[in-house]
Amino acid sequence: MPTRERLNEFIAAVESGDHATAIERYYTEDSSMQENGATPRVGRDALVAHERAVLARMSHVYSKAVSSVMEDDRVAIHWVFELTDKSGKVHRIDEVALQEWRGEKIFRERFFYDPSRPKA
Repeated sequence: MPTRERLNEFIAAVESGDHATAIERYYTEDSSMQENGATPRVGRDALVAHERAVLARMSHVYSKAVSSVMEDDRVAIHWVFELTDKSGKVHRIDEVALQEWRGEKIFRERFFYDPSRPKA
C-alpha cells in the first residue's frame, strides 16, 4: 500500500514531464497498463519503451493531476494531459487512471477516457 507521500512523489514525477522515468521508478517489473478496453501492455520495459515512443513524437507535454483518491492498495487519479505533437497539433486527454499498488510500486493500471479522443 502506498503512502500519500509516495503517491505525491509519483504525481510530481509525472507532472514534471518525465513519464518514462516515472514508470522506471514507480512500477513493478511485471506491471501492466491498459487503455480503456484495449489489450494491456505488460512488463515495465515495454511500458517504458511505449512511453518513450509517444514522447518522441511530441514537442511539448503538459501533465496535471486534478485529484487523487487512495483506498488501501488502490488509487484513482484524474489526469489532464496536453500533448503537442511536432506538427503543432495539441492532443488534450482527460482521463482517470485506476491503479493497483504492491507496496510502494504500481502493479496494474487502467486508463479510462473518451474513446472518440484517442491517445496521442
